[in-house]
Amino acid sequence: MDYAKYIERKPEVMMGKPVIKGTRITVELIIRKFANGYTVDKLLKSYPHLSDEQIYAVFEYAADVIANEVTIEAV
Repeated sequence: MDYAKYIERKPEVMMGKPVIKGTRITVELIIRKFANGYTVDKLLKSYPHLSDEQIYAVFEYAADVIANEVTIEAV
């Protein structure tokens, strides 16, 4: 999936946090709701203007951020 079609970062929107394009819904909010028991269906019911593609783009974006994270070992 090309999450760039659905996720954007703009300094003037939510202080530059990644959001679903055209909204103020942050990637963080969706991930936290999912972590607290929301399903994709429940997210779509709570935010009916979103699509399942947008929700899946959030997960893809988060996975890429983690995959590309640089870790530093403690000495």
